[in-house]
Amino acid sequence: MTGSDPVVELRDLTKKYGQLAAVDGVNLTVHRGEVFGFLGPNGAGKTTTLRMLLGLIRPTSGDAAVLGVRPGDPDALRRIGSLIEGPGFYPYLTGRTNLRTMARYAGVPASNVGPALEAVGLADRAGDKFGTYSLGMKQRLGVAAALLKDPELVILDEPTNGLDPQGMRDMRELIVDLGRQGRTVILSSHLMGEVQQICERVAVIDRGRIVREGTVEQLRGDTELELVATPSDVAVATLRALSFVDDVRTEAGCLLVKVGTRHTAEITRALVHAGVAVTGVRRTERELEDVFFDLTTHEDKELSHV
Repeated sequence: MTGSDPVVELRDLTKKYGQLAAVDGVNLTVHRGEVFGFLGPNGAGKTTTLRMLLGLIRPTSGDAAVLGVRPGDPDALRRIGSLIEGPGFYPYLTGRTNLRTMARYAGVPASNVGPALEAVGLADRAGDKFGTYSLGMKQRLGVAAALLKDPELVILDEPTNGLDPQGMRDMRELIVDLGRQGRTVILSSHLMGEVQQICERVAVIDRGRIVREGTVEQLRGDTELELVATPSDVAVATLRALSFVDDVRTEAGCLLVKVGTRHTAEITRALVHAGVAVTGVRRTERELEDVFFDLTTHEDKELSHV
């Protein structure tokens, strides 16, 4: 269950390179035990923000606290596992030996290596050299490395990159399971369907600023009920008389009704009682991907004058 105490708190976090603000006044709170989606197009500031959380980049201004302390604090880093951008391992060592080497540097028992390999489905290939791994296998090993310290906070930047459909499904299940274990997961991904399935809350960053934050349901907005009903004038009048109907409009011969999910049966019943023939009922929902593109797609004003 998601706790109320924050694991990550960002207040006006800013990172500038010269005059360019890669991250511009970001405010964000991630609570204990939640799987949090961090979304944005390439160059939006996602990876820069995640690097600041780990103390790899120093912010230009603003405040950040991770597990109650400043980013990069050694005690906090012992409780954080991360995969940022891409995994870096010795190509001539096996997957198992790479993890054992990392465990030794991190002061982690070697006994943690086996469970981490099992968790990402690499136990059978742990004896192969990293240089022979496919892109998806390299990503799996990177996630295994993130789990070595039995972390409270896991930060994953595009963890399904290069995975086949089965691997993506396995990774989704692993991330959900991490949340169930009470760990906090920050997931950066460009796969909206993936985020929609596994994240509780989402923040969208664009051009260095947070443009929307909330639950997946809040971002997707209200659903609509699409009806095929005749006579349409009677149907519209009946629907508008219902207190729980927010809006009714006609489009392409259908009635689009803005209403909560609980009232589908009541609407159908009211229309039938009014003598309306209902021949089609379908609930439409916006996908998170549609919302993402609405928030992050910009017209090039200069091109509009060409």
